[in-house]
Amino acid sequence: MVLCLGMALPATAGVSPAQPAPDFTLRNLAGGNLRLAEQRGQVVMVNFWATWCGPCRVELPHLERLYTRYRSAGFVLLGVNVDDQAAAGLQMAQRMGLSFPVLHDADKAVTRRYDVGAMPGTVLIDRDGTVRHLHRGYRDGMERQYEEQIRALLKE
Repeated sequence: MVLCLGMALPATAGVSPAQPAPDFTLRNLAGGNLRLAEQRGQVVMVNFWATWCGPCRVELPHLERLYTRYRSAGFVLLGVNVDDQAAAGLQMAQRMGLSFPVLHDADKAVTRRYDVGAMPGTVLIDRDGTVRHLHRGYRDGMERQYEEQIRALLKE
């Protein structure tokens, strides 16, 4: 498994499977704010990433394909960029052609709340707002596991 370390964030309790996903509101880099609680009724993937993270750059195109394939079935993908400057995340998202919402965690409060100690960090949340799966880091082929988990959650 490949992890991007480099975030100096104090540890918190974080999230665990079978617990409600902590709500948050973040600025959408395309404009406006987006609140996690407003996504209830959808299967939600929250992916924490940064431009300086090599594995994130490898993973993002796979996530875009999953989003494109399953969004009409009730799947929402929220990319949470943790770069200090929002412009860096926006530029990379545009270069990569990402169509899912890219949010900016300017003060890293959400990243700390979700206890993301390494990039990328991915959380899958069911339609009821409960955390079902946590993934730390990325390795080749992980997108197949994501797809299986998304499909199972969409069937519930």
